[in-house]
Amino acid sequence: MSEELTVQPGCRVVLHCAITLKNGTVAENTFDDEPITVVMGDEDVLIKNLQLALYGLKVGDKESLWVDPQNAFGMPDESAIHVMPRSDFPEDMVPEEGQIIEFATPAGQDVVGAVIGVDGDNVTVDFNHPLAGHEIRFDVEILEIHPALH
Repeated sequence: MSEELTVQPGCRVVLHCAITLKNGTVAENTFDDEPITVVMGDEDVLIKNLQLALYGLKVGDKESLWVDPQNAFGMPDESAIHVMPRSDFPEDMVPEEGQIIEFATPAGQDVVGAVIGVDGDNVTVDFNHPLAGHEIRFDVEILEIHPALH
């Protein structure tokens, strides 16, 4: 009889998850939509600390836990807030507070920033993760586990 698969490093996991803030705001929820697929150890879809909560779970397992800011999306970092000249934005764009904008770094990576202030020719952009500083509830249901490819 073969042993039941559990979530381990390198395996591919199909799951439903929800991320909810303490005030009840739902930041992410796949339960009423398509599930997501996570390759354990690859942080493109799910950050490391949330992946850690999945290790050892089996197909059909459901988990719900509270994760503090340091172990979720970190604490806001003042150095991630930048005042940028209006001239750094496309001419046809009118930056407004609350707007989410994708920027390309000099290294060619895409980063997302939230406009938190517009003052004349200056635009203040916060590059912290939008959930930084928030305690979150992480709900998950494991649908499929595929062994790691060696």
